[in-house]
Amino acid sequence: MTALAMGFLLIALLIMLVLLGMQIAYALLGVAFLGIWLIRDNIDLAFRMLELTTYSGIADYLFATIPLFVLMGLLVSASNVGRDTFEVAEELLRRMICGLGVATVAANTVFAAVTGVSIASAAVFTRIAVPEMSRHGYRPAFAAGTVAGSSVLGMMIPPSLLLIVYGVLAEVSVGGMFIAGIVPGLMLAGGFMVMLIMITLLFPRFVLTDPERAGIRRLDRDHRRMSLGQMLAKLTPIVALVILVLGGLYTGFFTPTEAGGVGAFGALLLALSRRTLDRKKLWQVMKQTGVISVSILLLLLAASFYSRMLAIAGLPNAIALLVSESGFGPLGFMFFYAGIILMMGMILDSTSILLIMVPIAAPIAQSMGIDLIHFGIVTVIAVEIGLLTPPFGISVFTVQNTLNDPSVSVEQIFAAILPFIAVMVLVLVTVVLVPATVTVFL
Repeated sequence: MTALAMGFLLIALLIMLVLLGMQIAYALLGVAFLGIWLIRDNIDLAFRMLELTTYSGIADYLFATIPLFVLMGLLVSASNVGRDTFEVAEELLRRMICGLGVATVAANTVFAAVTGVSIASAAVFTRIAVPEMSRHGYRPAFAAGTVAGSSVLGMMIPPSLLLIVYGVLAEVSVGGMFIAGIVPGLMLAGGFMVMLIMITLLFPRFVLTDPERAGIRRLDRDHRRMSLGQMLAKLTPIVALVILVLGGLYTGFFTPTEAGGVGAFGALLLALSRRTLDRKKLWQVMKQTGVISVSILLLLLAASFYSRMLAIAGLPNAIALLVSESGFGPLGFMFFYAGIILMMGMILDSTSILLIMVPIAAPIAQSMGIDLIHFGIVTVIAVEIGLLTPPFGISVFTVQNTLNDPSVSVEQIFAAILPFIAVMVLVLVTVVLVPATVTVFL
């Protein structure tokens, strides 16, 4: 059997192991070790490469970005700024059609700029937005779907853990990935808002339990208004943190790692000033930071070892040759690749897809002259769609479990997020066809 055939069989084995429930890090390490051993018929070489990868795989200053941004996100979640952001958005947009739905998207957009984790956004806004939307006459399933659909903004609007992971795997600038994610992230947020307004106008009973009563309540002038001072007091901390971190990063004053450190310190001061961080909660935040960071770093180490196995098998070069001979141009390859990612999103989680596909696809894209930062944004949007599509749909399950309402089933939430998936597919196609949406600030 040739090394190339062995490589394809090993990829199939990897996907099978993940589907059977093996953790992706162990599956990557095991398959990569087995592959190097079988292809070179030398178990000592497999051990030696594992040793070299373990040392060099994460021995880089850049990798400190991961625990620092994770810590910042957890501290921000602990300081309850998500609730304040939603309350201000609710006040400003109350009289708009589907105002609370638009407010949820707006609050998620701001919250995403300091957390970078979709699951955190889903959990926070399920507790805040869904009860408030239900109280104002929105269907609970639609409210839950709005939270799940808009939570994916956490993976696109920088800083984002998926953008960091892609940058490491594809060996491109993490700062460049952050800058490239701005316009597509805002396109997604704007698309969600327009879609919510349109769907409320066209299909009001899909959104509201009683459209007539909800309309009267929306125009109620006896509503107690929040003063400008109160709104500024609620928004100033999170806006200051966003400006501090992203402003310093985009102006070149901070490196991504320094931005993570400054952001984590700013989030700590914010949580302490609000007195939401006692010793017990601080310990939980630190423990969670360690667990999440170590698991991500282990995944990246395993992915690095897997990439070396693929290189030894000659798989990226062989697939690149196959793609070029099949008549696929760069554009055709991008759509074909995005389609594969979308299908994998139905059965695998986002990190697993990146770890399996990027080491194979990034060298092929580069050989075809595709900008790897543009390719990365396309990859992350496609992976984000997988966070919503059944049967995996981790954001949907997070919302449903956090909500814990027997009257709102997973199937109802999946139905409510279909319009969000449509918007995301439209943005994905636009980004593929118009690279300037990614490169405009680069």
